Amino acid sequence: MTRFILSFFGAIFTLVTMGTMMVALAIGAIFWMYGRDLPSHESLAQYTPPTISRIYSVEGKIIDEFAEERRLFTPANEVPDLVKQAFISAEDKNFYTHQGYDLRGIAAAAVDAVISRGQDVRGASTITQQVMKNFLLSGDRRVERKIKEIILASRIEDTLSKEKILELYMNEIFLGQNSYGVTAAAQTYFNKALTELAPHEAATLASMPKAPSEFHPVRRKDRLLARRNFVLKEMFENGFIDQSTYETEVAMPLKSVQNGDYEPFRAALPPRNYFTDEIRRQLSVDFGEAEFFSGGFSVRATLDRELQVEAEDALQRALERYDRSQGVWRGTGKTLPADQLTDEATWREALSNVAIARDVRLENPWYPAVVLEIGTNDARIGIEGVPDDEDGHWIPARDVQWARKRNEDGSLGRKGQVAGDLVSVGDVVHVRRMTADDDGSFIRWTLRQVPQVQGAFMAMDVNTGRVIAMQGGFSYQHSVFNRATQAQRQPGSSFKPFVYAAALDSGYSPATIVVDAPIEINTPQGVWRPKNASNRFYGPTPLRTGIEQSRNLMTIRLAQEVGMDVVASYAEKFGVYDNMGRVLANALGADETTLYKMVASYAMFANGGERVEPTLVDRVQDRFGNTVYKHDQRVCEDCTLASLQAGQGPTVRSNRERVMDPVTAYQLTSMMTGVVERGTARKSVNLPVPTAGKTGTTNDAKDVWFVGFTSNIVAGCYIGFDQPRSLGRGASGGGMCGPVFNSFMQKAVAKYGGSDFRPPESCQFIKIDRTTGARLSDSASGDSVVAECFREGEEPIFGIQFDGGFAMGSNFELFEGAGQVAKQVTTSSGGTAIVGPKASFGTLSSGGLY
Repeated sequence: MTRFILSFFGAIFTLVTMGTMMVALAIGAIFWMYGRDLPSHESLAQYTPPTISRIYSVEGKIIDEFAEERRLFTPANEVPDLVKQAFISAEDKNFYTHQGYDLRGIAAAAVDAVISRGQDVRGASTITQQVMKNFLLSGDRRVERKIKEIILASRIEDTLSKEKILELYMNEIFLGQNSYGVTAAAQTYFNKALTELAPHEAATLASMPKAPSEFHPVRRKDRLLARRNFVLKEMFENGFIDQSTYETEVAMPLKSVQNGDYEPFRAALPPRNYFTDEIRRQLSVDFGEAEFFSGGFSVRATLDRELQVEAEDALQRALERYDRSQGVWRGTGKTLPADQLTDEATWREALSNVAIARDVRLENPWYPAVVLEIGTNDARIGIEGVPDDEDGHWIPARDVQWARKRNEDGSLGRKGQVAGDLVSVGDVVHVRRMTADDDGSFIRWTLRQVPQVQGAFMAMDVNTGRVIAMQGGFSYQHSVFNRATQAQRQPGSSFKPFVYAAALDSGYSPATIVVDAPIEINTPQGVWRPKNASNRFYGPTPLRTGIEQSRNLMTIRLAQEVGMDVVASYAEKFGVYDNMGRVLANALGADETTLYKMVASYAMFANGGERVEPTLVDRVQDRFGNTVYKHDQRVCEDCTLASLQAGQGPTVRSNRERVMDPVTAYQLTSMMTGVVERGTARKSVNLPVPTAGKTGTTNDAKDVWFVGFTSNIVAGCYIGFDQPRSLGRGASGGGMCGPVFNSFMQKAVAKYGGSDFRPPESCQFIKIDRTTGARLSDSASGDSVVAECFREGEEPIFGIQFDGGFAMGSNFELFEGAGQVAKQVTTSSGGTAIVGPKASFGTLSSGGLY
């Protein structure tokens, strides 16, 4: 009997032993099979997560940020213990003791799954396993993935420290609202730094990894509150907080940015504008879009925030002034249905979802509003972000009497007499406060509309190329198309200085006489008869007067004399065009370019003829603080010295390329100073420092320009419809863009100053009569007397007239031989050049007027 019993138990022992061995072999085989082709976990030691790229102003303030995944990387040693403890309590209380996986947790999850018959399936993943899933594996719920998780988790525990694993987890985990990592989430939900979080707020963040969409702080507030309190209980039971703290924190209400309890982080940032978006566009080209959005770059912008505000205001004023002068009401084109106007909460929510501009600050902030009621004369409105008062907010009848409504068929209605003539119930409109000029007191609400006409403005330092302000349209939120850098427009007469530059560098002088007389040119499209804006002809005229008064016929004759190949090469050298058409109409600015290129090119006139590259960025640093781009490449020879002698500044050596003779640059600057003092910009530009510039107005006034500069700042403006059409009779660059330039530059001069334009040492000054070009004595004075700069050692020849080889009336006296033959002249560098041969005509369709 004893033998039988021993044999029985021996058999059982054998079976158990064999079974255990088989199970062990099976488990070993499974882990061997799944462990063969796993991704390498060693790369995690060098992992750099995608992080936010931020743009800073010159004062070091954040003005914008870009990211596909909003993440702010924070090393583990900078994450407060409180935050770590909250996540460990919520996700993996045995984190510091297990070897990557928690057998007890896995067993408990398996029991729950069996008891619930598969209804309650939870992952039981440790923080280490979650790191493996997030970084190296997929997120599916299969046994195969779980086995791989365990294998990789055990391996990573041998490679990385617990703190490094926790660092990876707390920077990679998705916590909702496009927030990745605990630092970004703390900003998103509480607008706080990690060190400012209270225990209940840390517990709220620790509640999110389970399912961020299921724990929304507004839509699922009760569920999130319950989860937060559970995490606080776990923190108490794990000894991370005491009972008193637990009782205090669990009683705290659930507050968040999303619930309106805190200001959002972005409220401290200015609205995104054309400047920062252009930085995004350019750096995405330089570094690649994916790298820019994930590389954690720190970008120091050249933006002057004070002058950027002035640029926006000056351009918006001009555009709205023109729009209001047209007397047409278009509104926003957006409406709310009647069923969304039944109560205040409903219309406010509906209005907040309407996509219209909210970034206009012209005079006072513009608000989206909806028309709630049409009275006999007035209209009652509901305004976004402005509480209703007892009587409501109203648009009075007198506020609409400037306009006629544009009907759906394109026709215009009668001129507004009452509010109902322009607006209807449900219309979404813009309004702003009208306030008193003297004390800013409120007068009434007034209707506004985004103008149909558009434009751009840009200003930069003439010596460094640093762009200090840029406005690419009326409103970035209305239209993100940056007209300063992307719109190809005809510059009109603002191109003429490049024709004159080519002539001056080819041996001409400001006193050279060019005949202003009618021209007829046969083209394939018919006879082209360019004309001056005044429709008058002025006969023999000095170059100075030609540019001051923007004489088209003189410019055409000058371009014909110099040759369009020479003119085009100058335009290309300055960067106005990449490949300019060699036709005479382009001498009047018929070819298209951008404001960005024009302003940069004018800077080379202002700085004495040295190439300057425009930039919106001073410096770019990577996430580790290494400088990967620096704009200013000048060499500071003394900056490494410990000290300098008293009164001695550091020597900065320029390495810029010279594109123009300094005498030519000064001559041209002096001539364009006359444009401002007595030429086409005299009525609109009036600054306390010497100013030069040039107006531009294309045929039919489809585009109007002004580009000008002081000794240190160059700025330019253009205005026109996106689909080019006439701005109307009387529109001109001086009249529309001149005031924009003047308004901005008043503030710029007050901040940066200005001085006389410095002549080069090789200038010799001779007084001439600016109306006739005749030489005067050194003692001459008067309104028509101007001291012209001539190249030292070159005795100017007075009295020569150039006609460009075109036939003209016999009543104009011509210098003999100045007609059809090419001429050899002395150039600015002392060599010789052939003026001509004659330019080809090609297609001549449009160009500058004045």
